[in-house]
Amino acid sequence: MSRDTLFLLDPDWADPALGGARHFYCKECMIVEGLLATFPDRAAKLNVVRLPWPRPRAAVVAALGEANQNLPALVWDGGFANEIEGLLAALATRHGFPERHP
Repeated sequence: MSRDTLFLLDPDWADPALGGARHFYCKECMIVEGLLATFPDRAAKLNVVRLPWPRPRAAVVAALGEANQNLPALVWDGGFANEIEGLLAALATRHGFPERHP
């Protein structure tokens, strides 16, 4: 079985559409980054790939297709999650991260 791949946005990027001078982070990616930092033993079982902001995101397109470039995304054999609630649930189910409290 291959390791699951977790795609995240780089934590500090500029949006050219907003002039490129202001820097941003992705709120959902930072939630996942916090889990990775808090539970490094579980994070070590994932292939973590951090990508720059602009699209197309070639690695994600290759894994999920052009229509599914939303990040963060967790990809496994036969499936993926690229919306935050489903991704957090998959991390809990597949990798033993704690569940998000409702």
